[in-house]
Amino acid sequence: MIAEHAQIAEILLVEDSEADVRLCGFALEEANLVHHLHVASDGDEAIDLLLGHSEHDVMPRPDLILLDLNLPKRPGYEVLSEIKNDPDLRIIPVVVMSTSTSRDDIVRAYELGANCYIPKPSNYDEFVEVVRLIKN
Repeated sequence: MIAEHAQIAEILLVEDSEADVRLCGFALEEANLVHHLHVASDGDEAIDLLLGHSEHDVMPRPDLILLDLNLPKRPGYEVLSEIKNDPDLRIIPVVVMSTSTSRDDIVRAYELGANCYIPKPSNYDEFVEVVRLIKN
């Protein structure tokens, strides 16, 4: 899913759980994915980063967005909708990772333009496996 030509993958992780941020970071390292990981802890921060309005971080356009659905300030569905409705952002692959396995949630994510929906891994080994799948 990540472009082969990219030397260093720019990844935006939109996740409010510090534990999941750490797990994902370790999993990216374990999967030998050369990357810059940028983290937004809520939906508003994610949109600000993507639109270049962030006071704290400036990032190049990401090669991949890993998006949690249950976020403070702005839900993941709204973030996904805004990304996929923006002509400059819509081409960025978005992988939704959520604790929900509800068919309605999965269908809604795909209807809004998610490229992939993955039940959120619950441990380190599962995170590594998900990252390897995404990498390929």
